[in-house]
Amino acid sequence: MSRFFFNDRKQLVNDAIEGIVLSAPHANLVRLDIDPAIRVVARADWDKSRVAVISGGGSGHEPAHAGFVGKGMLTAAVCGDLFASPSVDAVLNAIVAVTGDRGCLLIVKNYTGDRLNFGLAAEKAKRHGLKVEMVIVADDIALPDNKQPRGIAGTALVHKIAGYAAEQGKSLNEVRDIAQEACDNLYSLGVAMQTCNLPGSDDEEGRIPAGQAELGLGIHGEPGASTLDTHNSRAIIDALVAPLREQAGEGRFAVLINNLGGVSALEMALLTKELAHSALKAQIAYFIGPAPLVSSLDMKGFSLSLLRLNEHFEQALNASVETIGWQKPVAFSPLKTVPHAKIHDSVDAEPSNNPQVKQIVATATRTLIDLENRLNALDAKVGDGDTGSTFAEGARDIAHLLEQGKLPLNHTAQLLQLTGDRLATVMGGSSGVLMSIFFTAAGQAVQDGNALPDALIAGLKQMKHYGGADLGDRTLIDALQPALDALREGDIHAAAKAAQQGADNTATMQKAGAGRSSYVNSQNLDGVTDPGAVAVAEVFAALAKG
Repeated sequence: MSRFFFNDRKQLVNDAIEGIVLSAPHANLVRLDIDPAIRVVARADWDKSRVAVISGGGSGHEPAHAGFVGKGMLTAAVCGDLFASPSVDAVLNAIVAVTGDRGCLLIVKNYTGDRLNFGLAAEKAKRHGLKVEMVIVADDIALPDNKQPRGIAGTALVHKIAGYAAEQGKSLNEVRDIAQEACDNLYSLGVAMQTCNLPGSDDEEGRIPAGQAELGLGIHGEPGASTLDTHNSRAIIDALVAPLREQAGEGRFAVLINNLGGVSALEMALLTKELAHSALKAQIAYFIGPAPLVSSLDMKGFSLSLLRLNEHFEQALNASVETIGWQKPVAFSPLKTVPHAKIHDSVDAEPSNNPQVKQIVATATRTLIDLENRLNALDAKVGDGDTGSTFAEGARDIAHLLEQGKLPLNHTAQLLQLTGDRLATVMGGSSGVLMSIFFTAAGQAVQDGNALPDALIAGLKQMKHYGGADLGDRTLIDALQPALDALREGDIHAAAKAAQQGADNTATMQKAGAGRSSYVNSQNLDGVTDPGAVAVAEVFAALAKG
């Protein structure tokens, strides 16, 4: 089964080009209406007063090449089918359409089909009286002895430098020479752990074994030059940097960090960090990316391109453009940090004694500890079976502090806040945070002068606000809210009765509105009392018995 979104395989590239033109942020792109088989994206604002810069090649490398069309970069891009060179006719039509008296520079990646089709088109264009020059990008260093290195991600840097020269009004020969100089100072190397998926292909067998990565594979999925037995980010960056440094030598470099299409933003960020700490760090002047500039559909890999800088290249790279795909260079500097004192959000509480409060705390904690197995059994029917253990863990911690005489029993606000502080630490999952919010907010309300029943209602309000559950959502709130309402209007016995009624009601609720029970169907919920509500009801019942 193909893992690729598309409607009609034959129209895939045409459809994608339409989407690119429609979404251009500067509204400055057009597709030349020549023939459905000729796919040329050009600048809408072009007036032929300067040297035209054209590139192109197979599709599937987006944003290359159409994503680099715009002021300051390419005049036009000629798009072939997926991983296939555009035809001679397509290239020739592009040249004729955008080239004026100043001439045209073709920037071509070093693949046989591209060289031949662009080359023949250039010769034909000369018969039309047009001046055409061509540079070949061959930046791949995967096979140092290869007489015809491939053109890969560094091509985007040549687009930028040649486009800047043309925008400055330089002559065709000057633009060509500057572009060639960029090619001569450009070094790229890629790595991937998975090759790309082709639309319509049913082949899901990965060529690269699990746990390995290929170094130096091509942007069309061609096998790499060697295999690495690791996915470790630092080891892989080191494996790329070593040959790149050997080939590039000394100098200041702009480093293009190119996503080949299938690497997450998180991974690209950590790879950038590894690069910043690599053996290359002293030579890095600019980062470009991390971002896809010359991708390979959804290949799970990336490449690094080094451009040795001079004054003109530096100006060219930093000049503004109006394109979809170009990434503004970022001057490299070590990580910036700002010292900041750590906030210790612990509650300052002075231990004190109050026999009545001590009895209440002891009763509540003992009840929850004794309920552990019963609540777990209930939760196993509607959740993940740990509600009893979660509440018991919090109760044991508070009980332990009580036994050691470390609770501020005679200071209600501090007691509630300390309880909230401890529950956030020792209770697992969302239950611990919810109960911590309840006790912390209630403690603050007491400190602000509210009576305890009103303060507990305030704590419940905050629990509902942050947790998202409410009365009727089949949670502990269904027992806690009626209990607290009754406590405010009556006494602990009324609260216990209301809590029990609220807990019993959860057994008839067919849908949970929050918590893990919300993922369980109504049949499994029917007749099962919510374990959190049971915990609340049992605590109030125990307190009512005194």
